[in-house]
Amino acid sequence: MKMHRLGKTGPDVSAVGLGCMGMSGMYGPSDRAESIATIHAALDAGINLLDTGDFYGMGHNEMLIGEAIKGLNRDNFLISVKFGALRDPAGGWAGYDSRPAAIKNFLAYTLQRLGVDHIDIYRPARLDPNVPIEETVGAIADLIKAGYIRHIGLSEVGADTIRRAASVHPIVDLQIEYSLISRGIEDKILPTCRDLGIDITAYGVLSRGLISGHWQKGDGKQKGDFRAFSPRFQDANIDQNLALVEALRKIADAKGASVAQIAIAWVASRGHDIIPLIGARRQDRLTEALGSQSVHLSSEDFAAIEKAVPRDAAAGNRYPDAQLAHMDSEK
Repeated sequence: MKMHRLGKTGPDVSAVGLGCMGMSGMYGPSDRAESIATIHAALDAGINLLDTGDFYGMGHNEMLIGEAIKGLNRDNFLISVKFGALRDPAGGWAGYDSRPAAIKNFLAYTLQRLGVDHIDIYRPARLDPNVPIEETVGAIADLIKAGYIRHIGLSEVGADTIRRAASVHPIVDLQIEYSLISRGIEDKILPTCRDLGIDITAYGVLSRGLISGHWQKGDGKQKGDFRAFSPRFQDANIDQNLALVEALRKIADAKGASVAQIAIAWVASRGHDIIPLIGARRQDRLTEALGSQSVHLSSEDFAAIEKAVPRDAAAGNRYPDAQLAHMDSEK
């Protein structure tokens, strides 16, 4: 597993990370034993970055990871945690809270659920419109001084917010969606991060399974599955999007790779400062994703991929309009 420094001031991280959200119900039912086995398999394969959010499954994801890492050498892995998203008893979403007092509260519960004494990378899940980003970053910086946090990251924020945050304290990475069919960061956000020496930890590299090569029309209709209301999976858009997958499959077949491996390799090829987060929740999917590291894309391959899946070719937005309206990265 290749390793490199995360941002200018961050820790050494593996070339890919493991995104654990899907192990807590966001994409339908998951198996606890298989999830833990997948985390162990990822660590055994050399992945040292585990990504979660304190609101994934209302704490379920952190407890799951806590169970998986119990008894392991804490120096052998990094935990990245998003905070601030508010949930209600029915599992709905109720806004964001990034006030300093709330941050301390969120962190206290996170440390308890994970069973650790510090978090390696801590980040607000979204920009709280009621709290200046400088105040949020300053509060996290205070927790770094207290020894509870090692580094600060951001998530789904725009170029201006990134610069304001970085003026308060070094930022090691921005977590944001980036894939063949979600390339909006290339305009302003990615250049800003590179100017400041901030890495990208890219989630959604397979667009929530849509461009994995395994998705079939009609899947993901279970209650609680994000894809049941995600625009790109709806009947009005799904045929056009799956046609892109089939065009990509021809390239993958010619290279003896899977569609998922080509899609992940493309994201990884965008620069050493981009870390794909693999959202595997099963060992076989993890093994397939790790195979992307041996996929070499030539200039001819890049041209073919661009022709098969041009930028902005996907039908539908990556989130419902109501959510996009509150996302700083989309402004």
